[in-house]
Amino acid sequence: MGEEEQERPGPGPEPEPEAAFVYTERDLLRSGIRWDGARPESRLDKALRSAWERRMRAGCFRYRLWGPELPVRELPGRCRLLAQLNVRRATERRKPQEILSVRQPFDPQRFNFSRVPRRELLFRLRRSRSPEAGDAEPAGGDSDLGAEALLIINVSPLAYGHVLLLPEPELLLPQAQTRAAVLRALELVFLSSEPAFRVGFNSLGAFASVNHLHLHGFYLPHRLQVESVPTEPLGEAGVGARLHRLCGHYTRGLVLYSDGRARDRAQAADALLAVSDLLLRRSLAHNLLVSRGCPLGRRPPEPESRDGVRLIVWPRTPCFGAKDESAFNVAVCELAGFLPVKTARHFESLTEESALRTIGEQQLPAEHFSRLCAEIAALPLP
Repeated sequence: MGEEEQERPGPGPEPEPEAAFVYTERDLLRSGIRWDGARPESRLDKALRSAWERRMRAGCFRYRLWGPELPVRELPGRCRLLAQLNVRRATERRKPQEILSVRQPFDPQRFNFSRVPRRELLFRLRRSRSPEAGDAEPAGGDSDLGAEALLIINVSPLAYGHVLLLPEPELLLPQAQTRAAVLRALELVFLSSEPAFRVGFNSLGAFASVNHLHLHGFYLPHRLQVESVPTEPLGEAGVGARLHRLCGHYTRGLVLYSDGRARDRAQAADALLAVSDLLLRRSLAHNLLVSRGCPLGRRPPEPESRDGVRLIVWPRTPCFGAKDESAFNVAVCELAGFLPVKTARHFESLTEESALRTIGEQQLPAEHFSRLCAEIAALPLP
């Protein structure tokens, strides 16, 4: 259901955290996912929407995001970029922390998600094995998901259902990918029956605002080109055989794909970790989108299929600090084609040409990206 179909919230009682959301392998949806499909709402979608809307009615957010309160428009052009006017997120969100390095250690003296009020907690995510469903742990599988993850609201939301996924909150880890984080992000997307549900990650130096490991999840009822554009493999062995690059897209990105099987999710997570570790060693920032997408290749066999999940990585030169004169900051949403704009003036004047110019300024130069691809293609699979 899109934002425009939701009733407007009113004041409500202080909500209590929900019971833990417990799921097994059989809850992960690997077929029947289409933009024009009529698959019933999943257990996760029901639980997330219900808990999120109760917090909106109770006034737990810094501003209301409901219905047409945030204007959107698709920019004319071939890229189908979606601009959104979100002035209050720009003015009322928590001030981003000062980030000086992509490998900056966690600082317990600064804000972190162990300090959020209980009313911002939606529920705990708990992975359970189900013997009757055949949930045997695969080799290199989901042993990293023994602990509970948390879903909390983003008090300055970008879109309907905007939540933060905290994969290992008690470990107080800095904002850098872990195997558990990637596996949990993959499972969260496979738990949803909505191709509109996406999970994103911004590294330090790529507009992460809090140095405590977290990912973003939200519903955006808009098709993104990056989920279906053609791709080509980086190499013939190692990570390069599994990892592709985008073709015919306005960004320079790398793509992995998972069909949802446990072993395949584990292999995709291992390949992504090999890439992110290399980027950290090279002091490069990155953004990550985990989203329903079609299979990889020059001509995807099922261009409308959303049964699997694409993991799209954008390496980039670190950017420390925002440019106030820009219409928007370039993080994972913007690279994917969703542009939350800061001011009404920029929202009205923004064009596809000017948006692509801003996005292009934050990407690796073509020559640098090509060298990086060659280095990544030579990585052995873990």
